[in-house]
Amino acid sequence: MLPYLREHFGNPSSTHIYGRTMLAAVEHAREQVAHLIECCSGEVYFTSGGTEANNLAIRGVAAAIPERRHILTSLIEHPATAGPGAWLEQQGYRVSRVPVDGAGRVLPERVQECLGQETALVTIMHANSETGTLQPVAEITRLAHSAGALMHTDAAQSCGKIQVSTRHTEVDLLSIAGHKLYAPQGVGALFIRAGTPIRPLLIGAGHEHGIRPGTENVASIVGLGQACEIARRSLVEEGKRQSHLRDGLWDLLRESIPGIALNGYPAERLPNTLNVRFPGVAGNTLLAACPGIAASTGSACHESGDSASDVILAMGIPESEAIGSVRLSLGRLTTRQEIELAATELIKAWKKLM
Repeated sequence: MLPYLREHFGNPSSTHIYGRTMLAAVEHAREQVAHLIECCSGEVYFTSGGTEANNLAIRGVAAAIPERRHILTSLIEHPATAGPGAWLEQQGYRVSRVPVDGAGRVLPERVQECLGQETALVTIMHANSETGTLQPVAEITRLAHSAGALMHTDAAQSCGKIQVSTRHTEVDLLSIAGHKLYAPQGVGALFIRAGTPIRPLLIGAGHEHGIRPGTENVASIVGLGQACEIARRSLVEEGKRQSHLRDGLWDLLRESIPGIALNGYPAERLPNTLNVRFPGVAGNTLLAACPGIAASTGSACHESGDSASDVILAMGIPESEAIGSVRLSLGRLTTRQEIELAATELIKAWKKLM
């Protein structure tokens, strides 16, 4: 990224030498993103992040197919997807939110029950951001297409951690958030399959083939491209390493904490994500007793006190248990020593609170 912060400042839309240098960098990054998700480079559109990509996909498709006024989503979507759905609902659209099973997986049969001739778009995340549970996106896509609807998946959490293929899933739209795979914050991308009807949300010039106007953030786009390239080279090996560490952390915790429970599927989940319910304590209270651990509860802290995560509650977990949930995430730099230290601190804090 550094040359595009220190030396090259041309506008990619300009035809002079400075502009052509920047355009070449953007197009190279576009190819790198396309290689990671297995699509044509011309189907990749750069955005300011996952939130914009989701909004563009959901609201853009709705605007392009005005005769269909039904959107189908799930109860466990990220706010970047749930928010646009709620906005469309306010505009008179009918929005169906299908439930999940006890492990947080969307049920394809419930999707099929809700599909109809009015359905414009089905939007189901590829992997849940709290539990890491992988969703049956390919199966749901086939159901959506059989009903004449388009399929969008928010792959912000999974892209760069596991194989995410637009060829395998056959989705029409797929969102990427750069910072989730070690690119800078404030950059993302949206895959739009060729021929997919969509309208831009922003009005301006013809950047990104007229889909996302505004002068490109070249340095960050270069960062996203390189992050995708690095992820693609190490995807399988790094996934195995992190899943091994994740399972090791889970083994250490359950050996010392009676009644601790796993949130999500034991196998069908991201290699870096471990979401567990600590019995008898609130997740926020537990983490407050472990200042050396950077983790989250997945719940909102209101003035009235702690509240359980909507995702965990949607899985049918009682609120009294769900409030003890903590999400522990690993990364490329996580070591076995850090896993052991984290387990020791969490166990010590839980025993002290009990």
